[in-house]
Amino acid sequence: MLFALGEPVAFAALVAAFLLGLVLRAVAIRLSARTLGLVDRRESVSPRLREDIDPFGAVAAAIGGQGWGKTISVDEIPRWRGRGRAAAVFLAGPVVCILTGQLFFLAYALTTTSNILAYLNPSDLLHGISLPYGDQILLSLGVGLLTFGLLALIPIPPLDGFGVLWSAMRKPGAGMQWMRLWFEDKNLGVLILLICCFFPLSRPILLVILDVLGVLFVRLWG
Repeated sequence: MLFALGEPVAFAALVAAFLLGLVLRAVAIRLSARTLGLVDRRESVSPRLREDIDPFGAVAAAIGGQGWGKTISVDEIPRWRGRGRAAAVFLAGPVVCILTGQLFFLAYALTTTSNILAYLNPSDLLHGISLPYGDQILLSLGVGLLTFGLLALIPIPPLDGFGVLWSAMRKPGAGMQWMRLWFEDKNLGVLILLICCFFPLSRPILLVILDVLGVLFVRLWG
């Protein structure tokens, strides 16, 4: 997000998109878990700051352009009612964020007088672009939610994609157990993600990954 400081409106919208992504993810995960009968139906689905914000994820968002929410352990989502149900819970948050981001892109495409999405990558929008304020807000909210959801789908701890992969497996093997130990318990996954946020300084690896994953979603509205 700090890349966009030169465009204060875009920067503020990107911060809002990250916070909105945290809220949407939390609500979607808790609501899907309750709907699918994997948690107590009396449990609140409202977001809770201490449980939903990951300090490292917030740092990554500030430095690298995008971050993640608090890790949800695979032990918290029971598999006894079906692997598909458990995977759906982890999938709910990222999918809701991606779809909501598309609604902002749709609003931009319908209201702008000069659509620039045909030749821009997600990283270009995360850097902030000099445009009319309304366009800046819609594009920043759209790309912020899109990249939040796409990043979360990468299958390594602490991201939700690991929960999807783990839950979909009939019986996680030794390799997955090793990955969970080192990437989740020993925070190797967080370290790798932070390195991707910082290096290389001119174009962090994280932005390259988000461009590859998100370019088609952006081009869709160009």
